Amino acid sequence: MKKINLQEKFTLFSEYWTPKVIGELNGQQVKIAKVKGEFVWHDHATEDELFMVIKGQLKIKLEDKEIELTEGEVFIVPKGVQHKPIAEEECWILLFEPKQIKHTGEVKDAKTVDVSEWI
Repeated sequence: MKKINLQEKFTLFSEYWTPKVIGELNGQQVKIAKVKGEFVWHDHATEDELFMVIKGQLKIKLEDKEIELTEGEVFIVPKGVQHKPIAEEECWILLFEPKQIKHTGEVKDAKTVDVSEWI
């Protein structure tokens, strides 16, 4: 058991759209990621996904609307809902999701990460 410093963890990597695991609890993983540009449209058939903006701004496009998040804001994408995250500038996010979740759902893309690295 030890505390986790998010600012320090974010200095350990520079690549975008590659979530890093920083903790686990009750079958869930806490991940951080740096994002910039557009991700892919995808969903998670059986898992909800929580996005929290630590630094910057994030848009999450849904089929019928767009959610804009700024620092300190959280949005939960319900299971089965198509979504596409977008960051105009570099954005740091925290993700809270089930351990077995697939990064891009059933979509295979150049940005797909099959196993998230622990940092």
